[in-house]
Amino acid sequence: MAYKSLDTITRSDIEALGISGDVAAKLHRDLQEIIRNHGSATSPEIWIQISRRILHPNLPFSFHQMIYYGCYKDFGPDPPAWIPDPKDASLTNVGKLLESRGKEFLGEDYKNPISSFSNFQKFSVSNPEVYWRTVLEELNILFSVPPKCILEKKNTSKDNPGGVWLPGAYLNPARNCLTNGFKRRSDDVVIRWRDEGSDDLPVNTMTLVELRAQVWLAAYALNALDLEEESAIAIDMPMNVEAVIIYLAIVLAGHVVVSIADSFSPREISTRLKISKAKAIFTQDVIVRGDKSIPLYRRVVDAEAPMAIVVPARGSRCRMKLRQNDLSWNDFLGKARSLRGVEYIAVEKPAGAYTNILFSSGTTGDPKAIPWTNITPLKAAADAWCHLDVQRGDIVAWPTNLGWMMGPWLVYASLINGACMALYNGSPLGPAFAKFVQDAEVTMLGVIPSIVRTWQNSNSTSGYDWSQIRCFGSTGEASNVDEYLWLMGRAHYKPVIEYCGGTEIGGGFITGSMLQTQSLAAFSTAAMGFKLFILGEDGNPLPPNAPGVGELALCPHMLGASSTLLNGNHFNVYFKGMPSFQGQILRRHGDLFERTSKGYYRAHGRADDTMNLGGIKVGSIEIERVCNSIDDSILETAAIGVPPPNGGPEQLVIAVVFKNPELSNQDLSRLKKSFNTEIQKKLNPLFKVASVVPLPSLPRTATNKVMRRVLRQQLTQTGINSKL
Repeated sequence: MAYKSLDTITRSDIEALGISGDVAAKLHRDLQEIIRNHGSATSPEIWIQISRRILHPNLPFSFHQMIYYGCYKDFGPDPPAWIPDPKDASLTNVGKLLESRGKEFLGEDYKNPISSFSNFQKFSVSNPEVYWRTVLEELNILFSVPPKCILEKKNTSKDNPGGVWLPGAYLNPARNCLTNGFKRRSDDVVIRWRDEGSDDLPVNTMTLVELRAQVWLAAYALNALDLEEESAIAIDMPMNVEAVIIYLAIVLAGHVVVSIADSFSPREISTRLKISKAKAIFTQDVIVRGDKSIPLYRRVVDAEAPMAIVVPARGSRCRMKLRQNDLSWNDFLGKARSLRGVEYIAVEKPAGAYTNILFSSGTTGDPKAIPWTNITPLKAAADAWCHLDVQRGDIVAWPTNLGWMMGPWLVYASLINGACMALYNGSPLGPAFAKFVQDAEVTMLGVIPSIVRTWQNSNSTSGYDWSQIRCFGSTGEASNVDEYLWLMGRAHYKPVIEYCGGTEIGGGFITGSMLQTQSLAAFSTAAMGFKLFILGEDGNPLPPNAPGVGELALCPHMLGASSTLLNGNHFNVYFKGMPSFQGQILRRHGDLFERTSKGYYRAHGRADDTMNLGGIKVGSIEIERVCNSIDDSILETAAIGVPPPNGGPEQLVIAVVFKNPELSNQDLSRLKKSFNTEIQKKLNPLFKVASVVPLPSLPRTATNKVMRRVLRQQLTQTGINSKL
């Protein structure tokens, strides 16, 4: 859609969006006043003024779009959606650090937190000893034995190019979650939660002293099971209060958590239990969602799991019979009831000892089993401290599960930083979750783009006050400009901090910052301590800061990143065949990234989701961004390169999911023509859509990522390529 520049928008244009005459007249007057007072109608300053003073969640989103696109009509790529305020920037974690020690780190080059942030990021890469020691002090990390140094590069080996981090150190990350310090007091609320179906009741709370007592009791009960030291113990539960208590108790007792998502089938559960050699599993009898009871314990039994400790779901009427060696949650805790209130002394282990085994979501074969060490939680907490500015008093919500990395990440990111985590035990897709965000007074809300898409299409956030939110975090998949413009508008235009990493990293390698201008659906910086490389067509890194698109590679020295796999050769997976830079072999990640002319980064999906159209490489995400905005009837699309049955160049097929399933019978030739027009205009005139295929939904992994390889295979098997 073509938008007018701001200074040509009339009252009638505003009324045409369904806004009443009086309201439209006031909006138009306010808009004209801002333009008069702040000069050009196409500037970031105008947008900031309008987003703060005029736009609010109750106005039609079409009006937000009119203003945003009208403001930046002639701006060019990467228009700012949020700009940091200098006063607010000085109150962030990094801002306060730089205000007190900026000249110590950067010398006379230090100016202020905003203008010096990029130099500070470079400093974190070139001076890991100073940077990470400083951050660990800021996080108040407790070591029973301190490290000899931060990074020991001389022990770097062919199999472990990343070096040895925190050599000689002993610690327990769960202890760091539960200890009093300058960041918190015993009476601080550290968990707020609500169960689905209790949406009109007050939000439940748990203080640090209450959480600590519960974790101690569970840790003592674990001891009573007489398991071997450092046993692998699985958790297959929703992300609720009991799951967090169990997670921390396993780590506090020196054992290793095995993370299993509560959506998995018995076969998938069994695979993960066998790979990890788990000795026990915590699960729930059922998962209650509305009127449905999902039999989680039954799945565990069908997976032939070892001893299960079964937690009753709140509101569950289920009284199932347990296997002979299984325990109810009540009987499990009863083994240590006499020790209630007695401090449990944390089991301190070397920095490189395993604390958690997580799994990639893999679509074929066994998933990669990725161990987190005692160092990985520090990376998670440090990212939250630096990039998402999580502080004491913040309330952090991120719909997730302990089966995926963002579950453990949330535990450490909130508790180590002295913040409170907010847990909703139910579906995050509807109005009940939006109400919980309001009632829990969430200040940092994590999302994935598909959840945002559902919120927008169902209007499920309408009427709820999200004004307490300071920022959003986004991870999991590539995001969309319009969807995130809508999301920012729900919280009066607070920033979205894009955050991309991986289970094997324990956090992000590329992200945003509260000290940098943020553009929609874009990353503004490499994560602290990380250096990024975009590989060109020849497989070698592009020149620093040069724009371009290519597979992303990472510097090997990354605190918290994996150095082993339980069921694979770590070197072969992440380093074999990779180029070197300044004598260091780079680490493979596998995502396709673009560095823009203005220094932002955009994700284009997995490198293996690229296609070759007429000799030109292009990412699926790039095409999908164009197609998703073609027609309001479209929910989402997937761009697939499908080979013709008799060989030859890949043909571009667009799979379309409509908001209304009945629309799948519409004339697809019109849509195909629209796709071609926009793709050729916005991407490349040589690109051509060969076919449009309506689907009820797209195949996804359990972490909600589109499985384009599976879709490509399905389209080939159903004969779509015979029509190309």
